[in-house]
Amino acid sequence: MAEDSPIIIVNLKTYSEGYGWDGFKLCKVIEEVAKETNSNLAVAVSAIDLVDYSDNLDIPVFAQHVDGINFGSHTGSILPEAVKYSGAVGTLVNHAECQMTWAEIEKAINRCKELELLTVLCTADLESTKKGAQLNPNMLAVEPPELIGGEVSVSSARPEIVSDSVKIVEKINPQISVLCGAGVKNQKDISKAISLGSEGILLASGVVKSQKPRKVLLDLVQGL
Repeated sequence: MAEDSPIIIVNLKTYSEGYGWDGFKLCKVIEEVAKETNSNLAVAVSAIDLVDYSDNLDIPVFAQHVDGINFGSHTGSILPEAVKYSGAVGTLVNHAECQMTWAEIEKAINRCKELELLTVLCTADLESTKKGAQLNPNMLAVEPPELIGGEVSVSSARPEIVSDSVKIVEKINPQISVLCGAGVKNQKDISKAISLGSEGILLASGVVKSQKPRKVLLDLVQGL
């Protein structure tokens, strides 16, 4: 199952290495490492690539965004039914680079629940983590925006936000898995996050921008 912990979700964002044929080749490397190491690895991909990737990969594929809409006049929006039809198992919600209002977040999570799509709600601080947990997403990824894409992981720079988030979520709904994001690059970062109570990792550039993604992934899974 995609939500089984610990999990590493690799967000391909809109990097040149993360879409089309190049993105698919990277996903195949992730799939190979997942099988070789018996690890739970998943990818979050562009809506444009969802069908092709889902049809040809044997790892969970997430959308990077979904809108909390129903069928109707919503030109340009991403329909949850279309994400489901495309083969995705779930979606990111409210990533720091694609932020939503709380009303939009709630609608998106509720619509995904109707379709049994997993939700990974991204939050930036303890206040938003507490508010987000009350909406009962499947997973909650703590990512201080100032550390996203940086060289220092949140588990090293601000370990208290991970451990405190875990405590907050456990009080509200212990069924929600807390993931750690922002700046995660290596085995040490992941081991630290797991020791703080995290049940997985959401990361991007550390894998997608690497010249040797397979080597990076093999190192990362050791941290699990």
